Amino acid sequence: MSSFWSIWITVITLGSILGCFLLLRWCLSNKTGIAEGEDMHHEFDGIIELNNQLPRWWTILFYICIVWALIYLALYPGLGNYKGLINWQSSNQNIQSLAESRAAIEANKTNGVINQYDREVEFANELFAPIFEAYYKQPITELAKDTEALKIGQRLYSQNCSQCHGSDARGQRGFPNLTDDDWLYGGSPEKITETLINGRKAMMPAQLVAHGEDGIEELVAYVLSLSNRSDLKQTMVDAGQARFTVCAACHGQDGKGNQLIGAPNLTDQIWLYGGTDKSITETLRYGRNGVMPAFKKTLGEKKIHLVSAYVYSLSQDK
Repeated sequence: MSSFWSIWITVITLGSILGCFLLLRWCLSNKTGIAEGEDMHHEFDGIIELNNQLPRWWTILFYICIVWALIYLALYPGLGNYKGLINWQSSNQNIQSLAESRAAIEANKTNGVINQYDREVEFANELFAPIFEAYYKQPITELAKDTEALKIGQRLYSQNCSQCHGSDARGQRGFPNLTDDDWLYGGSPEKITETLINGRKAMMPAQLVAHGEDGIEELVAYVLSLSNRSDLKQTMVDAGQARFTVCAACHGQDGKGNQLIGAPNLTDQIWLYGGTDKSITETLRYGRNGVMPAFKKTLGEKKIHLVSAYVYSLSQDK
């Protein structure tokens, strides 16, 4: 915050408190010329106004509030750039990476800064660490049947994964559906855990330069034929099949994909970026780049174990 805005906020805040104090003092003084307790000559609906002081309890309470406000502003940050006497802050501000967050946490400990968020995270870790430890010792296949474990895994999923895969885990364009038992890298507990720990980087190279516009159209026709589309010109399909040799290096000669490298199955009518002529043409023409972030440093292996159990459970009845 710039010095100007810091001063601006400080002046307005302290000025408001001072204004409340002066207004209270003014209300406590008798400037009417009428003795206390006498008739103010105002009457409404049979009710006569008397010149009485503010209730003493109310006045004392107002003074207490003013004093408390000044004490609070002295102890805690609230006046522009002022940090407060007890060196307290709600959280680390302007953090853009985990590395910066860890550095800020260590700096707070060194400088004696009381960071409320850090303290709450530390408390939560101490409280729940034994629970995560106990679940970590159990196989994912067993946790997938444990209702309480799945509730925890679902909450972790909602906080960290739902932004891309959806709250119902059914995915969206460019983000896989986790409930349909169709996996790019494999759906075993070990593979799901591996994906969450290390992340994934998928790349589909652009084919426009290699094949040209006509070649792209032929490839699209052949790819569509793999999923039993019948409204295709056979000549285009045959030409596309000849060109598909380049694609077979990843997707396999039969187009059924390769989970070792995350190459999708092109025959099951499940499409990550859409299965229309237009979508497939776009994929072949410009390529695709997909990233699944690694969560090892964000969640840690014990929490990932529970998320893996939850994700694994989603496709077990399919």
